[in-house]
Amino acid sequence: MKMPTLLSVLLLLASGVPAGYSHRVGGEQIGCSSQEKGQSFLGPDKTPISVLVTNAITPAPNLTYSTYVVFRGILLGGLRRLQNSSAGFNFTYTEDQNYGPFLQSVNGVKGSFENRTYWELLVNKTDKTVIRPDVGIGCYIPNENEQIILKYTNY
Repeated sequence: MKMPTLLSVLLLLASGVPAGYSHRVGGEQIGCSSQEKGQSFLGPDKTPISVLVTNAITPAPNLTYSTYVVFRGILLGGLRRLQNSSAGFNFTYTEDQNYGPFLQSVNGVKGSFENRTYWELLVNKTDKTVIRPDVGIGCYIPNENEQIILKYTNY
């Protein structure tokens, strides 16, 4: 069996094909069939997550939703999936050409420059540490059973 060239591997990585899949590049079958250690699935290639919507500015009940992302999929896909379900969750975002998707509103509550409010993205990791990811909803790749926190707050 011929080993894939470095160029073929780089093209695979750049193609966005998730790990665990193979891909044909220039007639060569390349890819990775292993899964991340400890990864379990709802079904084929599904990573379960929960989404907590909380409001630090006005009194509103916290709402928790369950959804999933595909294996190594981005948070935006899970939020879209949740919005398309019958769970009662909705959100809007704008697409910045340099920085990607920017969350604007969740469940009808919109961030405002005048009021200095926005939706903060936090993640409650499985070890119970809460982090502020250095990427947004368009780049964050959730891990299994993480709690995504969408927090309405001010700056």
